[in-house]
Amino acid sequence: MINNVTLVGRLTKEPELKEANNASVCSFTIAVDRNYKNSAGERETDFIPITAWRKLAEICAKNLSKGRMVGITGRIQTRSWDTEDGKRAWAMEVVAENVVFLDKKKDD
Repeated sequence: MINNVTLVGRLTKEPELKEANNASVCSFTIAVDRNYKNSAGERETDFIPITAWRKLAEICAKNLSKGRMVGITGRIQTRSWDTEDGKRAWAMEVVAENVVFLDKKKDD
């Protein structure tokens, strides 16, 4: 089976670095414009959740910020959990295997 994703987009907010299962995990969302325009002549945008693990998570947390353009390669993953009201919830995200910084980091 093939599960490969390649995306180019901009971060919608600051990345979040946490610890999970004794490993660093960095989560962020990128905005990706679609290649076509809708009936009103406007481009639509998809907001894709991204998760990076371990060393890549630390690199992303250190170097990424809102508005930065990135290229992501990875795989789609689904996960589920039980909500407070006992229902099953599902989420789909991209687990990053490679992140390329496509613009320069802004000076602090």
